[in-house]
Amino acid sequence: MALFNLKRQRQKLSLANWLVEDLPQQFDRALEKLEIRHLKWLIVPLLLLSVPLITTPLAVWQQGIVTVVLIAIGQIIVRAEQNKPSKSRSEYLHLFMVWLSLATTLRYLYYRTSYTLNFNNWINGISCVLLYGAELYAVLTLVLAYFQTLKIKDREPVDLKTIPQIQWFTVDIYIPTYNESVDIVRKTALGALATDYPADKKRVYILDDGRKFPERREELRLMCDEIGCTLLTRENNDHAKAGNINTAFRHTQGDLVLILDCDHVPARDILQKTVGFFDNPKVSLVQTPHWFYNPDPFERNLLTGGKVPVGNELFYKVLQKGNDFWNAAFFCGSAAVIRKEHVMQIGGIAVETVTEDCHTSLRLHSLGYETVYYDKIMVAGLAPEKLAAYVGQQVRWARGMAQILRLENPMFNPKLKLTLPQRICYFSATSHFFYGFPRLMYAIAPTLFLLFSINPIRGLGLETLAYALPHILLGLNTNHLTYKHVRFSFWNEIFEFVMSYQAGLVTLLALINPKLGSFNVTDKGQTVDKRTFDWQSARPLLFVTALVVISLLAVPFWLLLRPEDSEAVLVNALWCVFNLILLIAACLVAFEQPQLRSAHRLQRHLGAVIYSADQSVPGITVNISETGALIALDSWANLPDEVEVEVIGDYGTRAFLNGKIVRWTPVNDTQIHVVIDFINPTRTQLDNLVLVIYSDVKEWYGQKREIADKPFNSFKFLATSLVRSFRDFKPERSVQKVRKQVQTTAQIYWEGQFFVGKATELGTSSLKLELVCNPASSEKQLQQQDIEKMRQQKPIVGLLLESNNSANRFLAQITHVEISSQDSDRSSVIIELKFPEQFKQKQGEKIKELLQIL
Repeated sequence: MALFNLKRQRQKLSLANWLVEDLPQQFDRALEKLEIRHLKWLIVPLLLLSVPLITTPLAVWQQGIVTVVLIAIGQIIVRAEQNKPSKSRSEYLHLFMVWLSLATTLRYLYYRTSYTLNFNNWINGISCVLLYGAELYAVLTLVLAYFQTLKIKDREPVDLKTIPQIQWFTVDIYIPTYNESVDIVRKTALGALATDYPADKKRVYILDDGRKFPERREELRLMCDEIGCTLLTRENNDHAKAGNINTAFRHTQGDLVLILDCDHVPARDILQKTVGFFDNPKVSLVQTPHWFYNPDPFERNLLTGGKVPVGNELFYKVLQKGNDFWNAAFFCGSAAVIRKEHVMQIGGIAVETVTEDCHTSLRLHSLGYETVYYDKIMVAGLAPEKLAAYVGQQVRWARGMAQILRLENPMFNPKLKLTLPQRICYFSATSHFFYGFPRLMYAIAPTLFLLFSINPIRGLGLETLAYALPHILLGLNTNHLTYKHVRFSFWNEIFEFVMSYQAGLVTLLALINPKLGSFNVTDKGQTVDKRTFDWQSARPLLFVTALVVISLLAVPFWLLLRPEDSEAVLVNALWCVFNLILLIAACLVAFEQPQLRSAHRLQRHLGAVIYSADQSVPGITVNISETGALIALDSWANLPDEVEVEVIGDYGTRAFLNGKIVRWTPVNDTQIHVVIDFINPTRTQLDNLVLVIYSDVKEWYGQKREIADKPFNSFKFLATSLVRSFRDFKPERSVQKVRKQVQTTAQIYWEGQFFVGKATELGTSSLKLELVCNPASSEKQLQQQDIEKMRQQKPIVGLLLESNNSANRFLAQITHVEISSQDSDRSSVIIELKFPEQFKQKQGEKIKELLQIL
């Protein structure tokens, strides 16, 4: 039997190898001999083959069999790609799945158009048109996305070392700012100054548009004088960020301009990796990804723990690389280097829309220039902390893209000298934010039937499912091949539901009047200190959720009173259940979860050394922020609670800080994790730490994501959002007090008596004493009544600690007393004491000296 099973497995493996290896190689060998004109003719028989797949009518049971077969094929392809992943194999399988998905989608549309449109009365007709329009929009976006991702382009940087340094371009670094915290701007300016590029070919400019904030502007001026960059201002705020940059163009002389949002700290090699592309005189722009080190509202409020890709990963990891293949990668406002000469040919940065970045790229492409997208994270920025700020940012993007569509009409405008692929890519980008009302229609459609007997789909039942399921599932399978590391199943629905009403409204208004609205600055660096619910942002979504819940309550009445409609009722009920799970998760994004730390922790693994007295203990940071670090040590060192910490960046930049060990946790027999809070860092220490954390980076940990999408697990994770969002936060606590292990004679002076014992643990703020009670000893002993009195009064006592035959006097307060029995004749009293804060200034330095000696 085992032999038979082994034979079957080998047969399956050989079939899979033939499908994913042999067959593609045969196609490649055959196609290599053909010219492009021959390849075009190959498309014709493929289309003819697709026609019967799309139009052939089948009985319900026959269509059911076809559905099962198509779904099985999709699963086989996905598993074949997962079992032996390679770029060429994935591209072949993706192309095959694109064709199969489009064929099944068109078959569904043919069936939907021919048999299910319901115009038997005007109410049904209106709902039918709205739902059908939403489906057509979904199909259109699917087709556009397939086109954008037909070929994913990965680039390698042009090595600047191959170009004589005298020929290198001069670079101006622009950091536009309006009302953001000066501390945020300072970090970006420090990173810009630290970029690896010749000092005589680089200038850093702070472009301050915050003329309404004179005190802040003065702070910026002082900061620029201190760190060595130039402050540029203007007399007005015309055209917001675009106008700010255009004004700076007239006052600076660099060949290239690196534009950074004021919270986007650049890695030190950003210019080394991007400037080389401009050796090609046709290149106008090099764009790199935007990456955020703090959780956005989806990640924080749904408590994903970083296991789910954030919203912009799909764009920067897949779509922009697909655009780049068609020379349609566009400017994203920051983390980009532009050729100033080319931009000035189009009159500077575009000012007619609030997405000036994409609009500028459109005009550059229309002049025949090229753009480059280089997929390496080289800025670390701040995502909006609160949902309201996130919504404001997305609304601006939605309005701007709709304005470009309305004003420029990139698909059909003959004045734009774009290639057809460029037109398609820009049409895809500018039409993306119209998902709002279609997404709401998907949620509302089944409730219309269950609550009001409004039927937008005629004959909805198993037959409709038999046509719809292959269209939906094969679309998921096709996208899985390219999206599996950047967009998990069903998360796109969450992102769209959250923004559906706002995006739908603002895009509609922008189409009607593209001059409506103004540029809004996204709030950054906010702190969420308690749980709150953003009712304003979630109000439309809550209304739709309530409708779905009420419609589900109507299902039993339908089944009792109209059993003949049970098939349609059950399908609509299942549709509502699916929608409800997604809607609840989307609503929970508005349930703001508290930020547990004052500064965001970054999962950076940096070299670290802990210094104390005559010992140094090397380790690796597990995570780090501007206020502290978690450090892994390979040995159980005897450390005091206050130490000096050295942190080392990827390229060797160093920061030295004083730290307090607040907690340690054993990992195994030899390794421990030590939590350290940085104590009173100076301005210079903080600046050095900023460079180590954000600038001195070879590769950000967000560059590669190993976790792949598993649709069932993804849906399960969303379905359990409600449980996670309401769980109590339990802050980590110390395993025990962090103090240095010592053995020195100690005496307590209390109520006119000395009590002799030993100090066994000593820290900068507390210590532990052990007093042995021996009735045979001539020394004064603690009695039971003394112990009870100490417990009740917690008195301040005199303390003598011996070191090098000298006594050191302190004042300390008893905080805890406990009796530890040893035998019938002897017992010990364990006393915990703390050094009072009011005496810290007088005693602090003496305690630290004692820690070094003992």
